[in-house]
Amino acid sequence: MCDLSRDSARSSLSRRSLLGSATAAGVGAAGLALAAPGSASAATSAAGGSHPQSGTHLVLLGTAGGPPPSVSRFGMSTALVVNGNAYLIDCGRGAVSQYVRAGLDPLRIKGIFITHLHVDHTADYFNFAVLAGYSVFNATGSMPSIGVYGPGSAGSLPGGAGGAGWVNPADPVPGLAAQTRLCNQAFAYSSNAFIAEGIGGDPGGALDVHEIELPDVGASALGETAPVMSPFPVMSNDDVRVTAVLVPHGAVFPAFAYRFETPDGSVVFSGDTALTPNIPTLARDCDVLVHEAADIDYFRTAGWPEALVTHINEVHTDIQDIGALARQANARQVVLSHFSPTEDAQVSPARWRRGARETAASAGYRGRITVGADLQRFTVASRGRR
Repeated sequence: MCDLSRDSARSSLSRRSLLGSATAAGVGAAGLALAAPGSASAATSAAGGSHPQSGTHLVLLGTAGGPPPSVSRFGMSTALVVNGNAYLIDCGRGAVSQYVRAGLDPLRIKGIFITHLHVDHTADYFNFAVLAGYSVFNATGSMPSIGVYGPGSAGSLPGGAGGAGWVNPADPVPGLAAQTRLCNQAFAYSSNAFIAEGIGGDPGGALDVHEIELPDVGASALGETAPVMSPFPVMSNDDVRVTAVLVPHGAVFPAFAYRFETPDGSVVFSGDTALTPNIPTLARDCDVLVHEAADIDYFRTAGWPEALVTHINEVHTDIQDIGALARQANARQVVLSHFSPTEDAQVSPARWRRGARETAASAGYRGRITVGADLQRFTVASRGRR
């Protein structure tokens, strides 16, 4: 089993120095309490902590599923820190604040990976440039350079070229590059005011966007969005080698799941997905599978409209199915995230944990299933490195 233990020129320079000192002071607080290696207990959530300088660490910044704000959880976002460099997978509501609360260093962000363009996965995406970017500027005198990877334009949507009530019908399906450009335009006045004062740079220039080119597998926005396929390469560097598959998520196309190969083990992120054979293929023999979870029984018993319950069931993965797919993938451990519903008052952590035990038992899955919580932190080590 994988071991996951938590382990003016004058005035502008003056203000930059002051803000840089404040930024440095906000990073490197007291460390997180650690679960004992091999312990069956989940890692403890806590603000603070320090930025890891070595190894591979998984930090759940936010674990909520869906756009509505939640009292119990922040928006969907996860950080994978490898050799001290941070890679973000999705940037939901509050991700920038959670990143800092976790004790992670904005200067160490090297990559952002977007699974799909729903707002609950992108709400804070541009904020990593337009807000966190100034932490880097204040410390270094220049804006950061962050590689960004994610979906291009879907090309079309179900309903034809001009659905009733569509936003921006002239360009209703912008991809990640266009979204970045439009966000930069929207904040142009603020950015230009900082530039005029000598205390900022161009946030758009901080984001080096790569729209992922799809392999020729017959996928399309109006046809099969996630045909059975093999993983394909996305990027690689000295820290990580990233591959992806397409996953089915309703009308959204493309939607990706990612696998990160690191020196310390493999970590897979499902993104938002209905059941698909592409996930067990991507996650085969992985050390950690971070997977979304929906409690479909809750929506039925709470009296939600049957059409909406059917929709949720068609575009997400019921917790009852997690054990079987984990066993099929031979994943050594599963960490649940992107919870639907999001509020503890709707589905308590105890109920999620019970569901995790039941799905593992019914499928005969012998690995650990952890119910994730905001700011939970793990150290990743493959079975061979234990």
